[in-house]
Amino acid sequence: MILSMKPPYTITTEVLSLTASISEKLGEVKAHFLDKSSPNLRKRNKVKTIHSSLKIEGNTLSEEQITALLENKRVIGPKNDILEVLNAIEVYKKINSYAAFSVSSFKNAHQLLMNGLVEKPGSYRKEGVGIIHGKKIAHVAPPAENVPYLIKDLFDYIKTNEDPILIKSCVFHYEMEFIHPFIDGNGRMGRLWQTVLLMTQYPVFEYLPFESLISNTQEEYYKALMLSDQSANSTPFIEYLLGVIDNSLAELLAFNGRRLSTDERLEYMSELGINEFSRKDYMNIFKNISTATASRDLKKGVDKGILKVSGEKNKTRYALMT
Repeated sequence: MILSMKPPYTITTEVLSLTASISEKLGEVKAHFLDKSSPNLRKRNKVKTIHSSLKIEGNTLSEEQITALLENKRVIGPKNDILEVLNAIEVYKKINSYAAFSVSSFKNAHQLLMNGLVEKPGSYRKEGVGIIHGKKIAHVAPPAENVPYLIKDLFDYIKTNEDPILIKSCVFHYEMEFIHPFIDGNGRMGRLWQTVLLMTQYPVFEYLPFESLISNTQEEYYKALMLSDQSANSTPFIEYLLGVIDNSLAELLAFNGRRLSTDERLEYMSELGINEFSRKDYMNIFKNISTATASRDLKKGVDKGILKVSGEKNKTRYALMT
């Protein structure tokens, strides 16, 4: 199969509906400041992302063990499993440095991700491969000699095609899996690079662990791949992955809407690191509190030395103490 500049897929009613739903949720995420950097949230979700992505590949380490490795603590476990996690930690540390539309950056990420796990990481395979799911051969990848130009065509598509990045990232994920450019690590590279592509427009995907939903719906993941293979069209996989993204955003918004104590809300504001805000801004973040509760929270923040206040009445502003 030789890819054209636009790989085969159809923008169905389901794709349009999911794209609209995701776009609406991304607007809410931005309005609630959930796309801002939060160190604790980022750390928790980095652990979830690494755990989920590697669990799909059979890694046995728990979230607690991955957290320990992230904190440079000693962990007992299979040598290769530990190395997989350490490599993934390094890759996700550098995720902002990868150039989403660069083949060389893509190969550099594979080199770091698979260092010590395969021969010549970052290099394309030189042999034919088949993907086995269960006891059956689920997919036979294109010949090794076709890989370089197939990947080049795929990167040309994501650089030049005008479809939304939400759709193109899903197409890239499927087509990369189909091409299977590396001898190993293709699944985790597909999931990683979809995140890198989404981050070009939506920073929240840096720490939104939609890979945990893929892990939780693994059978549907493989079924969507199989249906796309059978139809020579990535539409089933696009619909599946857009659904995963939509659910991930819904979970993030539900997390934000849960009932928190005053101290938890003030801690969350500190993590967001917003320099200055009004009571109205505060209530936009915590939608389920009243004006009186917001006023009490902010007064407590001032009394505890977490916040400093300036201005009066409707011009009152709050800032984090440094």
